[in-house]
Amino acid sequence: MDGLGRDVQGEGALLRGQGEAVRVVLPGGVGAWAVTDPTVIRGLLTDGRVSKDAYRHWPAWQRGEVGAEWPLAVWVSVQNLVTSYGAEHRRLRGLMGSAFTARRVGLLGPRVGEIAAGLLEGMETAAREARGGVVDVRGLYAQPLPSRVMLELFGIPEEFRGALREIIEGFFATGVSLEDARRNYAALYRTMGELVAFKRRRPGEDLTSALIAAGGGADPADPAAASDLTDLTNVAGGAGAGGPEAPRGGGLSEKELVDNLIMLLSAGCEPTVNLLANAVVLLLREPGQLELVRSGRASWGDVVEEALRVEAPGANAILRYAVEDVRVGETVIPRGDALVIGFAAAGRDPGVHGEDAERFDVMRATRREHLSFGHGVHYCLGAPLARLEAEIALQALFDRFPGMRLAVEPGALRPTESFISNGPREVPVLLGPPADGVR
Repeated sequence: MDGLGRDVQGEGALLRGQGEAVRVVLPGGVGAWAVTDPTVIRGLLTDGRVSKDAYRHWPAWQRGEVGAEWPLAVWVSVQNLVTSYGAEHRRLRGLMGSAFTARRVGLLGPRVGEIAAGLLEGMETAAREARGGVVDVRGLYAQPLPSRVMLELFGIPEEFRGALREIIEGFFATGVSLEDARRNYAALYRTMGELVAFKRRRPGEDLTSALIAAGGGADPADPAAASDLTDLTNVAGGAGAGGPEAPRGGGLSEKELVDNLIMLLSAGCEPTVNLLANAVVLLLREPGQLELVRSGRASWGDVVEEALRVEAPGANAILRYAVEDVRVGETVIPRGDALVIGFAAAGRDPGVHGEDAERFDVMRATRREHLSFGHGVHYCLGAPLARLEAEIALQALFDRFPGMRLAVEPGALRPTESFISNGPREVPVLLGPPADGVR
C-alpha cells in the first residue's frame, strides 16, 4: 500500500476488485490482508476471533520480527481503547465512558459556534491581506476548529498546544522515514508525560483531569514509569511482550493513561479536520448539492453523512489480527496474520451504494450506511462530537461566505501524505463577499 496516500480511492477500488481479502505490503515491508467489502468488514469487526491487541495476538510483534524499527510501530505499540481486546477493552471503555459523557458533548454546541465565528472573522481578515485573496480553508478553519475544541475539552494549557498539534499531525503521516517517525514518537510520549504530570499538579474541570481521577495510574515520580514513556524500545514489541499490567482495582497504568490520551486527542482532531475539508471540497465541486441544503430539501446532517461515506476521513485502519484461522469468502486468513480495514473503499462499494457510489449525493438513500466511525465494540466514542462540530462549522462557513469557490481545479488539490488519514493538504478558496448581516 502507498504510504504517501497519493490515490487512496484508486487503490481502494483496485483492492475491492481483487476480492474480499487481498494480500498487501504496508510501508516498511510488513505484510497484511486488506479487507474492503462492507459486509465482510461488519462481520470481522464483531467477530471475537479478530483482535486489535498486538501484544497478545500478533506473533510477528511478540517475537520481535516487527518492532521499534518499523515506521508505523506506534500504531500497534500503544495500549489504549482502540488496541485492546475482550475484557481489557470493556475495562478501558468503561473508564473512557466515565469521562467522555454525552452531557459533556451536548454542552459543547454553543462553544463550537463561538470558535467557528472567531475563525471565520480571522479568515476574512486573512483574505483581505492575501495575494489574490486566496486563503486555505483547511489551515485556517477545518484544522484549528476541532483542534481548539479538543484542547479546551481536555484542558490543555497554552504552552502544550503548539507542540501537540504538530505531533498529532506527524502521527498520521505514514510516508515518513524511520528517523522522523522515531523522533515524533519520542516527542509524543515526552510531551504527553509532561502534560499528565502538569494536570496531576493542577487538576481542573476537563477530560484529562477526569481520566486521571477515574483511572488512577502509576506514581508519576516512579522512574520505571517515566522510562516506560520515554524509551521507545519499551513501547514496541519484543519476544513475549505483553505490555504493562493494569493496576489493581481496574484503573490505568501510566502508559495506558498516556496512550488513551493520545488516542482521544488524535482521534478527536485529525479525522474531523479531514471530514470538514472533504465536505467543503465536495460542496464547492458540486454546487447543486449545496443548493439542495440551502433550499431545505437536504440538511447539514445529510451533507456530513454523505461526506463521511464518499470520503472516509480515516481511509484504512491498522491493524487487526486473526486470533484463529478466519474464513473470508474463499480465503482463509491464518491465525496470527494482520488485517487492514479499508473504510474508504467500503464507503464506495457499488453493491451497497449503487453503480454511482463514487458520486457525492446528499439525497442518497444509503448515505448513513457507512463505516467511517467503525462498527461494533470499537465504534468511535467521539462520533457524536465529530458530527456536532461538522454540522455547526459547515453551516457557519457557507452562511457567511455564500459565494465561496475553489481557487484551483479540484484535480490540483494534494492529498495528505498518508494511507490512514484521508483529506486534502490544503483547500485554497476565494471567499467572496460575506453575506449581509452574517457576522
